[in-house]
Amino acid sequence: MSATYATHQPERAEIDGAPGLVVLDFGTDWCGYCRAAVPVIAQALAAYPAARHLKVEDGPGRPLGRSFRVKLWPTVVVLKDGQEVARVVRPADAGAVSEALAMAVA
Repeated sequence: MSATYATHQPERAEIDGAPGLVVLDFGTDWCGYCRAAVPVIAQALAAYPAARHLKVEDGPGRPLGRSFRVKLWPTVVVLKDGQEVARVVRPADAGAVSEALAMAVA
């Protein structure tokens, strides 16, 4: 799992059309909450090797984060076949992320 948030953003249409389990992780590399959440998110994702994990840099002028109404970092949005099924804001433990991922495979 990459520790760096990608500055290149996929188009919303690409995300909406993505098959299977997609995990969008919105944040920034300089955010303390985001850095603290890296091992938490990685631990939860370890049980879902087929999940596509996208770390997307967010902030002013970033349309993907705005389209998902991201307000705080990190925000983890779980999608199944392009539809949002769960989200976790500022996860403090892997359990919260695991619960969100479980909702996508239920």
